[in-house]
Amino acid sequence: MVKRQFDYEDKYKNIQNKIRELEELSGTLDFDLSSEIKVLEGKLKSIRDQKYQNLTPWEKVLLARHPERPTTIQYLDHICDEWIELHGDRYYGDDPAIVGGIGTFNGMPVTVIGHQRGKDTNENIKRNFGMPHPEGYRKVHRLLKQAEKFGRPVLTFIDTQGAYPGAGAEERGQPVAIAQDLMLLAGLNVPIISTVIGEGGSGGALALGVGDRLIMLSNSVFSVASAETCGSILAKDPNRAEEMAAALKLTADDLKSLNIVDEVVPEPIGGAHTDPLETITRVKEAIARNLYEVMENGGSFAEQRYQRLRSMGRYNIIA
Repeated sequence: MVKRQFDYEDKYKNIQNKIRELEELSGTLDFDLSSEIKVLEGKLKSIRDQKYQNLTPWEKVLLARHPERPTTIQYLDHICDEWIELHGDRYYGDDPAIVGGIGTFNGMPVTVIGHQRGKDTNENIKRNFGMPHPEGYRKVHRLLKQAEKFGRPVLTFIDTQGAYPGAGAEERGQPVAIAQDLMLLAGLNVPIISTVIGEGGSGGALALGVGDRLIMLSNSVFSVASAETCGSILAKDPNRAEEMAAALKLTADDLKSLNIVDEVVPEPIGGAHTDPLETITRVKEAIARNLYEVMENGGSFAEQRYQRLRSMGRYNIIA
């Protein structure tokens, strides 16, 4: 049976509880237990560092899906000086699984777009667990056209298992909506910086991922399909997801080695959810660095993007 939770986190919580008990006991008895506390804190740091520096691909998938990881809205609230959300696709309706609008980034006007998961059951239902419908991708299309019209750089944030595969979504043109976003992104003549903040699955993620630079958090994943879907299709068994995760080469380090990802942003030990503000600060610095580099290059952004995408998967050219 495929593992779906972090069993070893219980061990860390037990040690943390012991540390808190000793701290309370030390205060109650007015007795110095600092040496014992220091030993336990050292042990906790050692085993956590060792574990989180050697996570398997499947463990990174689980960490990318952690319900307490910061979401797109949290990033926008801290990365932007200010931002305002825009709603609707002007054809059918609004899709809460994708948020987007206009903001300022270090004083610069930008368009911001991202997948939005929920933080609890009710919000996940409202946002369809971060799986967009076609109206969400048409909203993306509208915001991208607006960004090009006014010359605003685009910042996208990727965090979805994939586009919603329901019958209604297909009837309303899910494949066409995604394809139109891909085509528009490829030729958009403004800078585009994409960041994978959690899980990036299938075309639903790629519809926000065609840019001048692709940044990934160290425990995020990006793949052609989720590990479970890959197991179902290739192995006829979704319980082989752990094996498929390794085969897909979906981790940030794997994709960096394949020259698909431009920068990997290290997360705090334990994952982004253990220190959201520190994680967001690191991401903001990475976005700023990459955005300014792209803007300084000058020339046609669309042409540079085309050459970048064409170079993927090329290793040797034989005359």
